[in-house]
Amino acid sequence: MAGLLGVDESGKGDFFGPLVIAGVVADEEGEKLLLGRGVRDSKLIADSRIMELADWIKGNFPNAIVTIGPEKYNELYAKIRNLNRLLAWGHCRVIENLAEKEVIVQVVSDKFGKTEYIEKALMEKGKQIPVRQQVRAEALPQVAAASILARAQFVRYLQRLSSEYKMTIPKGAGAPVDEAAVVFVAQYGKKALEKVAKVHFRNFSKLASH
Repeated sequence: MAGLLGVDESGKGDFFGPLVIAGVVADEEGEKLLLGRGVRDSKLIADSRIMELADWIKGNFPNAIVTIGPEKYNELYAKIRNLNRLLAWGHCRVIENLAEKEVIVQVVSDKFGKTEYIEKALMEKGKQIPVRQQVRAEALPQVAAASILARAQFVRYLQRLSSEYKMTIPKGAGAPVDEAAVVFVAQYGKKALEKVAKVHFRNFSKLASH
């Protein structure tokens, strides 16, 4: 059945953790199901509920998730030097993965840069699908569902890092993150940050004095 593909990301503004891009395909009937289940922008939902909803979405809708871990992210950013192009690359991987299996009438994502960034990076299958970027795209159930899948994956990744490095790895890029970075560097060294954080962030350059 033909449906609309919503794409969204998580981790773009977080120093620690990956960049995660997710996509969910749903037709009009699916939209009603998503809305009925309380699917909305992940930023408005508590993490515990996000996990439940993500499992339900995965079990009921065609979806794809691309996780760009910190090491890969740093490697790609060093080459691309542009976050919007990097985001477009991730969006395209999601679109391509789903275009191989599903009939997609349109792709909708949140506005983050020129639409041509995505259009240029698409392969053959993806090039045949119209792409629309809009402000507050999470108002669409498909994009909201994608934001939930991306957020759940991001939160799980941070939990894994916290467990692996035996310390709390916080979200965001504010003061608690700077404090955690200092603790991390004291224990594991600055070079090890490349495995857990996005090193082009100001949080990293602030550590020069440590």
